[in-house]
Amino acid sequence: MELQTLKQRFGIIGNAPTLNHALRIAEQVAATDVSVLILGESGVGKEVFSKILHQLSHRKHNKFIAVNCGAIPEGTIDSELFGHEKGSFTGAHEARQGYFETVNGGTIFLDEVAEMPLGTQARLLRVLESGEFIKVGSSKVLKTDVRLVAATNVSLLSQIGKGKFREDLYYRMNTVAIQIPSLRDRQEDIPLLFRKFAADFAERYASVPVQLDPAAMQWLCDQPWPGNIRQLKNVAEQICVLAPTRRLSGDEVLPYLPVKEAVRSGLPALLEGATEAGSEWSERDLLYKVLFDLKRDMVEMKRAMGQIMESDGVVHSDTMSSVATPMVTPVVTPASRYEEHAEVVDVEENLSLAEVEKRMIERAIRKYAGRRRQAATELGISERTLYRKIKEYGLEED
Repeated sequence: MELQTLKQRFGIIGNAPTLNHALRIAEQVAATDVSVLILGESGVGKEVFSKILHQLSHRKHNKFIAVNCGAIPEGTIDSELFGHEKGSFTGAHEARQGYFETVNGGTIFLDEVAEMPLGTQARLLRVLESGEFIKVGSSKVLKTDVRLVAATNVSLLSQIGKGKFREDLYYRMNTVAIQIPSLRDRQEDIPLLFRKFAADFAERYASVPVQLDPAAMQWLCDQPWPGNIRQLKNVAEQICVLAPTRRLSGDEVLPYLPVKEAVRSGLPALLEGATEAGSEWSERDLLYKVLFDLKRDMVEMKRAMGQIMESDGVVHSDTMSSVATPMVTPVVTPASRYEEHAEVVDVEENLSLAEVEKRMIERAIRKYAGRRRQAATELGISERTLYRKIKEYGLEED
């Protein structure tokens, strides 16, 4: 099957090489009965790949079921998967078939398989090795012919090291692994995805599709998107519903992006993950997001002032002064470090982000009398990044 035909059939959007590679592997392995482990962060579309594996297999006319292992209580997951006999536990008023019995001849997709209890893992291993299982409260061995597709958004090897996942089950499930790329690893696909979501929501809400100018689209592409496609879709829906116009500029799209929340939280998980991966942007991220947040606040303030002047019908001199003169906004920094001594930054409307960044660095260096470690700490960046920025902006001492 042509790759583009496969994408159209399953509603997959994007042309990133990493995505295409994952689709080719899925297409190749679909016709077999080998177990497949789908790897990827939350929100990348792992269930879509499980459906590809089922629909392109000889089992396509039989049942397919998706089971979220993390959503089933530990005390009932064995019953859900393998069934139980009447009276086998409190509340078991009648016998029940489990998924491995009802889906016989089909495909079962176990999402968040890392959340599965160790006892259930032992039962699952037996199914994979011999096709046999026993219902809860029974001694009768039953047979099943089920193709297993599992998925996880955590490292199973690390779970094995912690004693939370069976090593033999890992190697039994991991016959073929498919790695689905995160959205930040396929930035070239973000414009395509946003336009598709915008068109879908416009049709749903009977409105005109929202469009972004190049600057706004660049903001969108520069986001880390920890929630991946699911998060991008939510943002697209917010913009479709709340945006005052149908074409947004760079400044106008900022209020809908997860910038402010990222700054306030200090980006703990995101920065940790990016640093471990050796990503270059992780060192600059906190500083840049502070700047973006300041810019967003300035845009919101101007819009509010404009509404006040329109409602009054007159232009107050103090209002005009507050818009035309530099705005004073506190720098967002860890409260425990210098809550009482937070320095303010003057942000003029006509300053570029680079100029604002330069001024912030100059102020921090001046405040700490050239002590770069303290300046870097206040700015929320590493010393190495600060050294590079000082050289870039020509701030080195003569």
